[in-house]
Amino acid sequence: MEINTQLKSLADKINQLKDKIETEESTKHAFVLPFINILGYDAFNPLEVVPEFTADIGLKKGEKVDYAIYQNGEPIIIVECKSWKQDLTTHSSQLFRYFHVTKTRFALLTNGIQYQFFTDLDEKNKMDQKPFFEFDITNLKENTTLEISKFHKSNFNVENIVTNASALKYTKEIKKQINDELENPSNEFIKLFANKVYTGRLTEKVVDEFKDLVQKAFNQFISEKINDRLNAALNKEIIKQKEEQIEVVEENKIITTEEELEAHKIVVAILRRILPTNRIIHRDTQSYFGILLDDNNRKPLCRLHLNSAKKYIGLFNDNKTEIKQPIESIDDIYQFEKELLETVGLYEKENN
Repeated sequence: MEINTQLKSLADKINQLKDKIETEESTKHAFVLPFINILGYDAFNPLEVVPEFTADIGLKKGEKVDYAIYQNGEPIIIVECKSWKQDLTTHSSQLFRYFHVTKTRFALLTNGIQYQFFTDLDEKNKMDQKPFFEFDITNLKENTTLEISKFHKSNFNVENIVTNASALKYTKEIKKQINDELENPSNEFIKLFANKVYTGRLTEKVVDEFKDLVQKAFNQFISEKINDRLNAALNKEIIKQKEEQIEVVEENKIITTEEELEAHKIVVAILRRILPTNRIIHRDTQSYFGILLDDNNRKPLCRLHLNSAKKYIGLFNDNKTEIKQPIESIDDIYQFEKELLETVGLYEKENN
């Protein structure tokens, strides 16, 4: 995926440069504008990316947001930037004020490393307090890259993103709740499992005892699942390596003889009047010596069976069925000039 490569390249650049970036303006130019470009918007086209976008609030005129990304003449994302050294948690209120006076459904707060996307899921035209999607560009996961790609100019669809935003928001909150419960299980969480395995009355003492058991059981369960996945991946890799070793061994069993190479030269001599010689390729196998058109298995010119007491040339009819003809020596190949030329004609006709 191209966007994945571009994001990885930007992340590498950020890690190299961030210690030399001192100001908010430098953060914008070095980190944020390249990200906007990755989304397919031309940061140097004022019809697509408007810097210092005016967002007047009531009687307070001249309020500006750092960037507005436009599509079809309308702002679709407003962007507020901070220095990469700043924590974003204290800055969403400023963007919150701008949101309701613009026509956009999305707001982005970023310090060039952390990115937080907001919309209005809780109340129409009023920016939510919490972002529905956030990520660290220097630590991206595959599913995160997929979500970022939905904001790309070529994919951007307001309704699709808003619909997906709800799922992202609640998935993030559920994951946080799961993490909190695993680190410090609540009584409700403990009772949920204790009720299913304990037959006695759940006194306060019993609940306290089950707290450690539930926490330990979940940690063991997660560790076992991770180990199962790792072992499955490892076993798959071992099987793959064994298969590759078998293939190498089989290849080593194939010995191309001088006679077979001479036979190839005879076929080339017959067909070179109608074909460039670099299109007549030989490929040896354990059971036969094949000669192919364009090194394509689906275009066999002939097969030579020379490694036994009786020698054969395998010719191919209209249905690409091999018909074996006995030969005394490779010089007899010249007798089948007509058939070889006709086989080439069939393949050339297919291409036309």
